[in-house]
Amino acid sequence: MDSVTRDGDGQLCLGGVALSTVVGDPRAGTPAYVYDLGAIRAEARAMRAAFDGAPHVVAYAVKANSAGAIVRVLREEGCGADVVSGPELALCLEAGVPPDRVVYSGVAKTDAELDLAIGAGILAIQIESAEEIPRVAARARAAARRVHVSFRVNPAVEREALATHAHIATGHDEAKFGIPIDLVGAGLDDVDRHAELALVGIGSHVGSQLVTTEPYVVAARKLFALAREVHARRPLSFVDTGGGFGVDYGAGCEAAPADFIRATRKEQVAAGLGSLALLCEPGRSLVAKHGVLVACILQRKAAHHRRWVMIDAGMNDLMRPALYQARHRIVPLLATQGPLADVTVVGPVCESTDDFGVYALPEDASGAVAILDAGAYGFTMASRYNGRALPAEVFVEGGRVVGSVPRDPPGAWIADRLRS
Repeated sequence: MDSVTRDGDGQLCLGGVALSTVVGDPRAGTPAYVYDLGAIRAEARAMRAAFDGAPHVVAYAVKANSAGAIVRVLREEGCGADVVSGPELALCLEAGVPPDRVVYSGVAKTDAELDLAIGAGILAIQIESAEEIPRVAARARAAARRVHVSFRVNPAVEREALATHAHIATGHDEAKFGIPIDLVGAGLDDVDRHAELALVGIGSHVGSQLVTTEPYVVAARKLFALAREVHARRPLSFVDTGGGFGVDYGAGCEAAPADFIRATRKEQVAAGLGSLALLCEPGRSLVAKHGVLVACILQRKAAHHRRWVMIDAGMNDLMRPALYQARHRIVPLLATQGPLADVTVVGPVCESTDDFGVYALPEDASGAVAILDAGAYGFTMASRYNGRALPAEVFVEGGRVVGSVPRDPPGAWIADRLRS
């Protein structure tokens, strides 16, 4: 499903709202992220329907987009949350996500973060190393609580088999994530020595932006074989196959989230684990397609047979192209019939990596453009680098604007830096 359309006047719209209205709104201006909450609801419903009534939790990966409006919408649609920090956990609790639908991942949780998770009584703290077991046990003992934990296992899927960018591949044996599969037995023995801990789940996560189900299913088979052995030794409540469902950024995406879920569920049943709840941790696939970054064209430049278009959104607003060499579609807000020219779209940040790539845009393009498929890992990775303000966020649903968060007020960065 695609939130972006054009109306009869050639205006680019998101969720039925003309994006030109965002540019002219003094509460937003540019750069600004705009999200379609209605389409995000529909994504969540389609994903949950793929479980066909089997016990499950769709634990939204909050790191993809932590906007409160989005977390609340997904909570309303029955989703839980996968968090990787104490502030993300606190955000979800404040947004009303039930604690028993929250899992806490991450390789380096602080004692304060563990205390927050233990006090909240979440579904499980995801153990990512053998060395983490006694740390969690010590915090549980200090709180006089018995704590639910799960093992995040590294299934050692070959890096090449994941067919994704090296920076977002997590399931290979050189990654920092997860307990190596051959150390799980020793980890189980260690948990047994700590009465404060109750192992309730086994999970894995192989990487992000997977466009076919094969590597996901390969990892799931390894996980389910291990889970079957563990479940025979002590009853589990769930198995967790992680997230990583890809989206189409313009180069195609063979598999939809429902394909991953149905293929995984089939393997789960074949492994004799059909009675356990199946967890998945989607982030990008729920929100990426339903957010855009609107930016104004500031000026053009031509030199030595090269053409540039400078916009007021930079790598501090959208880090993915600089960090992952990601490519996002860029289109003008107003469709024109004029000739196209190849131009390099760049931002104002003083870095050579502040470069969104080469695009065919109208030769006379002016006004504003939209960077599409920017709903995931956009604002959450944004920074104030070069003293730039954090972008605005605008939320639409049902053809109207339903909320917004303004850009940093003028002088906010200066005031922060002068505190030192």
